[in-house]
Amino acid sequence: MGGHAPDAAGERDGGTTLIAEIGRVLARVDAHAARAAEPGAQRTESEPGAASAPVRQPAAPLDALVACFGLTPFERDLVLLTAAQDLDPTTAARCAAASGDPERGYPTFSLALAALAEPHWSALTPVAPLRRWRIVELDDESRLTTSRLRLDERILHFLLGSPYLDARLHGRLRRTPVPDRLPPSYDLAANRVAAGWTAGASPDAPLLVELTGGDLRSRADIAAAAAARSGLGLYAVSAEDLPTDPAERDQLARLWQREAILLPAALLVEVGELDRDQRAATEAFLAQAAVPMVVSSEDPLRSDRPHGVRVSVPRLDDDEQLALWTDAFAGIDLDDLELRSLVAQFQLPPHVVRSAAATVRRDLPVEDEPDAARLAWRAGLAEARIGMDELGRRIAPQAGWGDLVLHERQVGVLREIVAHVRQRPTVHQEWGFAGTLRRGLGVTALFAGGSGTGKTLAAEVMAKELGLDLFVVDLSQVVSKYIGETEKNLRRVFDAAERGGALLLFDEADALFGKRSEVKDSHDRYANLEVSYLLMRMEAYRGLAVLTTNMKKALDTAFLRRIRFVVDFPFPAEHERAEIWRRVLPPQAPVKDIDCDLLAQLTVAGGSIRNIALSGAFLAAEEGDRLQMRHMLAAARTEYLKLERSLTPTEVRGWV
Repeated sequence: MGGHAPDAAGERDGGTTLIAEIGRVLARVDAHAARAAEPGAQRTESEPGAASAPVRQPAAPLDALVACFGLTPFERDLVLLTAAQDLDPTTAARCAAASGDPERGYPTFSLALAALAEPHWSALTPVAPLRRWRIVELDDESRLTTSRLRLDERILHFLLGSPYLDARLHGRLRRTPVPDRLPPSYDLAANRVAAGWTAGASPDAPLLVELTGGDLRSRADIAAAAAARSGLGLYAVSAEDLPTDPAERDQLARLWQREAILLPAALLVEVGELDRDQRAATEAFLAQAAVPMVVSSEDPLRSDRPHGVRVSVPRLDDDEQLALWTDAFAGIDLDDLELRSLVAQFQLPPHVVRSAAATVRRDLPVEDEPDAARLAWRAGLAEARIGMDELGRRIAPQAGWGDLVLHERQVGVLREIVAHVRQRPTVHQEWGFAGTLRRGLGVTALFAGGSGTGKTLAAEVMAKELGLDLFVVDLSQVVSKYIGETEKNLRRVFDAAERGGALLLFDEADALFGKRSEVKDSHDRYANLEVSYLLMRMEAYRGLAVLTTNMKKALDTAFLRRIRFVVDFPFPAEHERAEIWRRVLPPQAPVKDIDCDLLAQLTVAGGSIRNIALSGAFLAAEEGDRLQMRHMLAAARTEYLKLERSLTPTEVRGWV
């Protein structure tokens, strides 16, 4: 598929051979000049000028150019003639003599047809290799036979053994490095990509492989490995950078195809979120895939064009993940159990695991070494949260079990949920339950209760206990009226969360869940599919996924059966409200005659209690006074207005 860069000796030998070949072609030009000087002379291949030309010798880059672009002997010699004007100072005078015009001291198609062997007019056409691939260019295309011919500079350097990426592609394409090693699953995917190019070598199949799934870097690593195994380099271009103008896009496609042959190389087209014009431009560019290409995207492209081979980036199994973490953290004091805990929690691609290990090595001091396992966990969290922040609200967990005011029964269920998450490596892998159950291994929970009863706080407590981030996803913002959009939004959330390190809290589940409706139209059918998709992803999710609802009775019992834990958060009784008041008031706050038992008469949940306490504190601080019951009364009135309620005499009895 083209020539590779030779060494210095190869460059000298190639240059010497090229000069000899140019000398042979110029000898034919001289012979034509001699014939032109003799009246009535006829061209014959046996004339002295032709017979005395040097015997043709092999020239590796030149022969590679001929083979790759299918040049005829006449076109080969025409390339040499155009190269001569840059490499042989006598060329201008010899061309002028052969043309019979001292002003025409340069190669032309007219001169080539007259002087070179085996001439054919078809070499001049725009679809023939010389002009199609811009190997030679005309100064003036309106004068086809008499215009000056120039050898493209990129081709000249290639013939001299100095290949490089065409300068017109700089800034648009970037070289993709070959990874040192790949996990076994990725290695097999790279082999499938390379085999896909071979399968696409037939005229009816495009030299195009679609690589989907995984993350952008993993797809690039697989494509680079496949290219290296095929003897190719790999360059990458973002689909957003492809021209939307058809003429410019066609020029880019043709220029790249020429480069792919000369280097040789494959192209990785990275497809993200595209608007309609960009998608159309990408499809048109890919349709011209006459050289090896890989289109990298999160999802398969939907197109009417013929597809090449489609390869999905596989998910690394636990053994591959363990090998990956063990190799990346070599030399760091982590035992097998600690490594298995990291594997159970985090599903990170190879380059991210190596990045986490580099962070740990950077943070480990030479002396007084801290807990390496803690640093590794923290690094895993930092890497895993990338891509999640834009999909939900991240809460850094601070609350502990002591901050919860719940019945022992509810607290016991919450602790059981934590145990299910924490002991997954033991139960699923060591004890073999993952092999016998296979499905429904995700830890799912439903928190049901009124607003402010502690559902989010309970999730925060569990996240802190497990050492995870808490991501709150508002389902009312995820649900879309457009068919298929809800599943797309949910998939983005779960795909990002699958990296690990997150407790997913889906707030406002009522926006999606409800009594399964009778299917009357396509929207009803898709609404049920949305719920099924959410539950399916929750059951398959490696971490902990929690749904919250204010209306448990509105949920379909068939859906409730697919959720492992259901925790009810009742409205707090008066003695529980008093305890919440005691815990919400900081010990260092200046207070005067604050009576938590009287404050507990307010029939509000924990969320409202926190709002009243904070508002009262601001009122007291503004007055420059200590926090008193009158400040709480004013704050309570404001909170009740928000709740569209009125304070009753019973709730404020004994306050003044």
